[in-house]
Amino acid sequence: MINQPVIVPAEPPGRGALFLAYLCRMQQAKDDLQSRWWNLEALMIERWGKKPDMEAILFLIGVQELGELNRKFTKEQKQDLMHIAVCTLFAQGGYYELEGVDEDGWPHFRQLKALPVMTMPEQENFMKDHILLYFESSGFEGPVNGAPDPGQ
Repeated sequence: MINQPVIVPAEPPGRGALFLAYLCRMQQAKDDLQSRWWNLEALMIERWGKKPDMEAILFLIGVQELGELNRKFTKEQKQDLMHIAVCTLFAQGGYYELEGVDEDGWPHFRQLKALPVMTMPEQENFMKDHILLYFESSGFEGPVNGAPDPGQ
C-alpha cells in the first residue's frame, strides 16, 4: 500500500475575518450600551445631583409604574417596587406580562418564559439594556418631574 499524503481541507476563506468582524460588532454593541448608560446616568445626575445605583433606578421605575410619586414607602414596599420594575422591564422582552392590579393598585405579573442563563456581567448588561429601552420608549430626555429622590 502506498502512503499518500493526507489532504486537510483549508479553512474556508475569510472565516477568521468573519469571526474578527463579529467580535468587533460585539465590542461596538457593548461600547454603545455603555455610552447610552452613561448618558442616562448623566441625565439622572442632572436631576438629583448624584449618580443613582441600579437599585435606585429600579425603585424609580417601580414608583413610576405604580403611579404614586409623592408617597413614602416602607422597606418592604420599596422591595416590591423594585420587583414591579424588574417585571415591567422584562415584560418588554416577553418574559413577563401584567396579570392585573390588586385592590390597593399594585400591579401583579405572570412569568411567561424563563430568563436566559447568564454570567453576572451579562445579567447586568441585560438589565441595563432593558432599563435603557424603558426610558427610551417612555421619551425620557431629562429630569423626571415629581419623582422622589431615589436616595430617600
